[in-house]
Amino acid sequence: MKKTGIFLLMGLAAMSAEAQKQFTLKSPDGKLQSTITVGDELTYDIQCDGRMVLDDSPISITLEDGTIWGVNSKLSGSSTKSVDNMVDAHFYRADQIRDNYNELTLRFRKNWNVEFRAYDDGIAYRFVSSSKKPFNVTSEGVNYNFPEDFTAHAPYVLRIGTVEQQFFNSFENTYTTATISKLDKERLIFLPMVVEAENGVKVCITESDLESFPGLYLTNNNDGKNSLSGVHAAYPKTKEQGGHNMLQMVVKERENYIAKVDGPRTFPWRMAIVSREDKNLAESNMTYLLSSPSRVKDLSWVKPGKVAWEWWNDWNLSDVDFKTGVNNDTYKAYIDFASANKIEYVILDEGWAVNMKADLMQVVPEIDLKELVEYGAKKNVGIILWAGYWAFDRDMENVCRYYSEMGVKGFKVDFLDRDDQEMVDFVHRAAEMCAKYNMILDLHGMYKPAGLNRTYPNILNFEGVFGMEQTKWGRDIDLISYDVMLPFIRQVAGPMDYTQGAMKNASKCNYYPSNSEPMSQGTRCHQLALYVVLESPFNMLCDSPSNYVREQESTDFISAIPTVWDETRVLAAEMGKYIVTARRSGDVWYIGGITNWDERDVTIDCSFLGDKNYQGDLFKDGVNAHRLGRDYKREQISVNKESKFTVHLAPGGGFALKLK
Repeated sequence: MKKTGIFLLMGLAAMSAEAQKQFTLKSPDGKLQSTITVGDELTYDIQCDGRMVLDDSPISITLEDGTIWGVNSKLSGSSTKSVDNMVDAHFYRADQIRDNYNELTLRFRKNWNVEFRAYDDGIAYRFVSSSKKPFNVTSEGVNYNFPEDFTAHAPYVLRIGTVEQQFFNSFENTYTTATISKLDKERLIFLPMVVEAENGVKVCITESDLESFPGLYLTNNNDGKNSLSGVHAAYPKTKEQGGHNMLQMVVKERENYIAKVDGPRTFPWRMAIVSREDKNLAESNMTYLLSSPSRVKDLSWVKPGKVAWEWWNDWNLSDVDFKTGVNNDTYKAYIDFASANKIEYVILDEGWAVNMKADLMQVVPEIDLKELVEYGAKKNVGIILWAGYWAFDRDMENVCRYYSEMGVKGFKVDFLDRDDQEMVDFVHRAAEMCAKYNMILDLHGMYKPAGLNRTYPNILNFEGVFGMEQTKWGRDIDLISYDVMLPFIRQVAGPMDYTQGAMKNASKCNYYPSNSEPMSQGTRCHQLALYVVLESPFNMLCDSPSNYVREQESTDFISAIPTVWDETRVLAAEMGKYIVTARRSGDVWYIGGITNWDERDVTIDCSFLGDKNYQGDLFKDGVNAHRLGRDYKREQISVNKESKFTVHLAPGGGFALKLK
């Protein structure tokens, strides 16, 4: 690790005869600035290139005894530092990333501090407690006061109802675009979300290092103000088993506090990622950098990869002599397919355990798990088991011990559907327990990753995304428009289990929902490109093995794509319109591009390639892809760093290119 002593451009000045003081914190490149004011309130703002993008915004934490950190607080000291390190990244978009920031720490009487960090692409802060005595937090004051009524892109909680009812949600929805003042005051917004300031500047609001604290929601509850305020779910007081197939614990009553604190600790980082160009927002590493380093010492057993998945395609196989469904014959066929195509895993989704029992030790009679695990092992295919959250939680160590000894490689844990402190604690316990038994995790019904993939790299993927499963039942959905928002909003928080890979591809006018024989919206090449554009260290192939065998050319391309990378570059992008992403694994580059429903030509500048010549395998939309989504053309190209070439993208289209 290399540290450099870049001096912070900070000044301390008395602003009045009273105790009000101001501190100025600048990013390493000097283009972002935050003024932190300590007075009646503790506030900060953000300026980008001299323009205000966030007005004075108060921050605070209120304790159960009535103490408020951040209101009339007495400053006892301050300190600054600069950091410029290279950080090793595990199962991420790059093998190493630069951690370069300036930091200001404000120390206050009564055992608490606030840390502010300025990166070139954002400002973050967090509270820190040094108190050794336990206490409860009743609320946190999180505010984003904008200088104008900017346009926002907000994912509302999909469930409509009281605030308490909205806390029970799966963190899946498309984005609503409206000015801040027009956002629905009755609905919670989950993170990340983006606000568009002037001159193309965008501000992505999210959090990182979320541990033993409830997740943050935002709401526009200030009439006539261009403001967003934080909301947290209170700590559960009483719960009862219920929800999906009796696999959840549903909160019936909550305490009057949001978090219990047992001793000294840091609180989650509150982040405002600021970008001048959309591609820089899609490249931001702040969420990863602000999270705690890995707590899993030995990662040699963690194997990212791709997964043959049966739930989306409804266990459908053709040209077989047995009835497909949740049975060993079906799963052996999936294992055979995975093995033949060098796919690392097969998942047994919901159905292998006895329904309505929330007991993972009760297996349906049609499944012989030991036989399947052994069959997969002989063919170099690992088995992953789906688990409802409560069934997993109630018998966690026994389940992990038993199935790890059997040879199962990990779990897909589903239907968490909460992010109060108790559920956040569950996620950390699950990660620790799975690491103890060398098991990987894929979390569904899950809140944003918030950097957890750095702290527990055995959690390879997270849902919290309005993904491909929606095409099974959603007639009025628009996934194509959503796809070109994801890299700039949800993906900023971390990887996501979007579950792409459809071989049945529909143009806008031909799409319809089908639970048993689902299709994607957009073109085949859009689906191929998603394996490059989206980040998923544990990446599903959602379609039927029978469909992949019929489309072996596409299947070969997908199966060869890595799921973790040594380097990532966003070559061109405009949020809501298109994105072109290049990723390198070893000496092989993949480039993927997708567009919204507007057809367009994109030009790829290959100057990033370095001093080598490359042969390319290009999949691009066919001339009739606008009406027949599966129409594509494959061609071979030769490029070097001097090359520029143009690809035409059909409506809802894309392209995918492999360069060797």
